[in-house]
Amino acid sequence: MSVEIIVKPTTVRKLAPRYRVLLHNDDFNPMEYVVQTLIQTVPSLTQPQAVNIMMEAHTNGLGLVIVCALEHAEFYCETLNNHGLMSSIESDE
Repeated sequence: MSVEIIVKPTTVRKLAPRYRVLLHNDDFNPMEYVVQTLIQTVPSLTQPQAVNIMMEAHTNGLGLVIVCALEHAEFYCETLNNHGLMSSIESDE
């Protein structure tokens, strides 16, 4: 009795590149406004996370908001900028 083994080729999925949305510190907006804008812009953020991001930007000049696909990163960055906050995106690679 012989056994035949069939090996099927596997599909390798390449992950889409990820991008960081960065919040820049500014001397114009009140901290509470920054936290509320972060929560409204990125629905997955909790208030404590938004406070941490705001404090990171306040202390270090930059705060990491989220890492996501380019389309989402552009949307979040543009929305934050439209609300008077300074933000940018960069590759996560």
